[in-house]
Order: sequence, then C-alpha cells, then structure tokens
Amino acid sequence: MHPTIRLAERNDVPGILEIYSPFILETAVTFEEIVPDEDSFWKRIQEIMSELPFLVCEIDGRIAGYAYASAYRSRASYRWTKEVSAYVHPDFHRKRAAQALYTSLNEMVRFQGIADLLAIITMPNESSVAFHEQFGYRKCGEFMKVGYKLGQWQNVGWFELFLQDETQAPKDRILNLNEIIGLPIFQEAVQKGLEKLNL
Repeated sequence: MHPTIRLAERNDVPGILEIYSPFILETAVTFEEIVPDEDSFWKRIQEIMSELPFLVCEIDGRIAGYAYASAYRSRASYRWTKEVSAYVHPDFHRKRAAQALYTSLNEMVRFQGIADLLAIITMPNESSVAFHEQFGYRKCGEFMKVGYKLGQWQNVGWFELFLQDETQAPKDRILNLNEIIGLPIFQEAVQKGLEKLNL
C-alpha cells in the first residue's frame, strides 16, 4: 500500500486520537488536559477544513501523523496569519512524516494566500525547535510560566515563518480550502510532501 498525504476524513479520527491522546495525558506539548471524544474532535477538524488544510499521512494503512493550520486571532488584520501544529505516532518518527506533512501544508497555505505561520512550542523542546528551524522558522518570543500542567509552570516559545514577499501587500482574499482541492497545486503539494518521506 502506497503512503498517502490527504485531507482528514471521519474514519481517521480514532487513529488521530491514538496519536494525540498521549500528548494530552502525559506531556505539556499541548495544554489540552482532557482527551476529546471522537464526535467533538471531528467537528473540530471540520471547522478547520472549512478554510484550511487538516492533513493526515497514512503509511501501511495506519495514520502515521497529522498536521494542520488554524486561526490565530479573530480580528480582521490577523487573517493572513495562522497557527500550525503537527503530531506523529512514535512508530513513525524515523519515516520523516512530520517533514512530509509540513512540506505539503506549507505549499497549500502559501497558495491560499496565507502569509505568516506561527508554531507555538512548550519550552524546552530541543527536537521540536530544531525541526521548525529546519523549515526556516525563527524564534520571535517566549512567554514565561504561561500555562500550568504536570505539576509545574510551563514556558511557551513562539516561532514564525513568513511565506510571502514581505515587501508586497498580501492577497486581497484568502482562498478557501475547497477552492484549491481540485487545482494542480493541491496534488503538487501532496507530491512534494511524499518525496520527503523516508521509507
């Protein structure tokens, strides 16, 4: 079975939550504390995909990882800036699934007209910082003791990647996800991601 990178579907939710649940229950990587049920998580995915990609990487019939972009803030002038997140199953850490997913995601949102991506990382996290820096993210700030989890205060680093020409005004209108799905750019973005996999 060939690996795939594609938009998330309802029947992917158990595999996605299998990946995400240990991060909720055992780490401070996410500040979420309660594992969401499948229906509410699917609604979360659908809300994201009303505008932006929520991608899964499937290898050998299993969800190896997922990545998505989501809204940063609601005020109008923030609309060209989005947050990004990626999670990978431990069984697939050496398959470069996160690199593959981010590669596809970046290509898609750039074409949509998104200008700025923010990765928010609980600190310290050397591997995540190195991963994002490999993609060109630069640290732009750190909030100290901004969350409390696992019995201690947690710091959060902010990392930024600008995708467009900084000297130019952004596109007047950001394309919705459904406007790019049928375009060649979508499959080209998928293919660029798949080329990053180490299988």
